[in-house]
Amino acid sequence: MCFEVIPAIDIREDKCVQLVQGIPGSEIVCLDDPLEVAVDWWNKGARIFHIIDLDGAIEGKRKNAPIIQKIVDKFRSEDVIIQVGGGIRSEEDAAQLLNLGVDRVILSTAALENPDLVKQLSERFGSKHLMVALDSKKGKISVEGWTKESEFTAVEMGIKFENMGAGSILFTNIDTEGLMQGTETKPVEELVKSVTIPVIASGGVTSIDDIRAIKEIGASGVVVGSALYKNKFKLADAIDVVKGENCK
Repeated sequence: MCFEVIPAIDIREDKCVQLVQGIPGSEIVCLDDPLEVAVDWWNKGARIFHIIDLDGAIEGKRKNAPIIQKIVDKFRSEDVIIQVGGGIRSEEDAAQLLNLGVDRVILSTAALENPDLVKQLSERFGSKHLMVALDSKKGKISVEGWTKESEFTAVEMGIKFENMGAGSILFTNIDTEGLMQGTETKPVEELVKSVTIPVIASGGVTSIDDIRAIKEIGASGVVVGSALYKNKFKLADAIDVVKGENCK
């Protein structure tokens, strides 16, 4: 596969937002129409959308399903991958999204609380449709919209979830998320070396050099949020830098 630069479309209260370290009320970006945002990223070269229902992640109930459906319907006939997370707490939640046309569902809290759910979904839909999010703060996995800390490390859970059928891992470094002060590659590299499935990194990406560094340690892609919305660099420039490199 080719290394992918993936724009984040985080939805809270019907708007596309960017929060600082996931804290409600810390919005540094707030745009009225998430569908319009998705179309704009598509026009600029994005071929994967990373959509998070922040209300679902924080409150445990998916509130932005109608908006997600609009985005899926808009791009149904296009060559685009749509991965969605936030508030997916059950097999039914995941099934609804996959049946809607979402390509990958992202499990976080539900996977930590009920690891068997990963196996069930993998067996039912196939591992390629299942991504597990490992959100790390000070070396430990956080859950429930980053409000609670678990006792597990990303490497421990990455190995476990790969063995249970996860097709890919999203690793977010909460310590750098949303701060636009650069990324830390060491935690990502440790995870990449511990599993064989693709690892997509997120958190702190501020420059194209950050993207190069993440690619060079073996990650399969990077999710970029605040830096793109605040025009630290252009999506097309980032895609051009890694285009054709490290493809299998």
